Amino acid sequence: MTPAEPQVISSRDNALLKELRRLAQDSTAYRKQGRVWLEGDHLCRAALARGIQPALGVFAAGFWPLARTEWGAAAVKTVVIADALFAGLSGLESPAPMAFVIDLPALPSIEPGLASVILDRVQDAGNVGSILRSAGAFGFRQVIALRGTAALWSPKVLRAGMGAHFGLRLVEGVEPDALDALALPILATSSHHGETLHQAQLPWPCAWALGHEGQGVGDEVGRRASQTVRIAQPGGEESLNVGAAAAICLHASAVSRPG
Repeated sequence: MTPAEPQVISSRDNALLKELRRLAQDSTAYRKQGRVWLEGDHLCRAALARGIQPALGVFAAGFWPLARTEWGAAAVKTVVIADALFAGLSGLESPAPMAFVIDLPALPSIEPGLASVILDRVQDAGNVGSILRSAGAFGFRQVIALRGTAALWSPKVLRAGMGAHFGLRLVEGVEPDALDALALPILATSSHHGETLHQAQLPWPCAWALGHEGQGVGDEVGRRASQTVRIAQPGGEESLNVGAAAAICLHASAVSRPG
């Protein structure tokens, strides 16, 4: 089947171009539009590998002749944008010459027995994306983002997640009482309190709660935790970056799980 000819955009006043700019640069625009911006070869390939068909393929005009054979039939519709206009879409210092737009996945309910990561107002997009990568790598298939956490499908979190989104059950924008649906022990992380991670008996499956970069896990989440764990820091630093702490804790669970 021969791919349909792409729509060519050469005017900065084009309505679709304006929508794409908002989607690429506004961290919460995906909620209003019901669509998600995936920029760059890596994210686009990761989506296709998970069986996602993009609603829209977006290419810089200068890249399109090289991309046409491989990517021309990937999306339901394709648009080619003049290079100068395409460069204005991205929030990156060095914009990629291609992107996909996919439909925003339906917001799932919490799966009670699924090993989970709880994000309690984690606000840095890079931290959130890093934690999603660790969750996927270490077998935690559900991520529950409480209200106040960085938007999970924002362009910055997607770039930091490097494709991890597509293998995870992502629940966002919920209040702490939604955690009562979990049929798992919740393990809260702390900088200075609780038993040290390397000495703790870690249940499986479980839900790790990771808190705000400055304030840590909030009281409402802490009250629901059955265990509080800290990471030994013999070097004497005050605390670890939450992304680094998440990787250490989730790895500890992964290697101590039965079987």
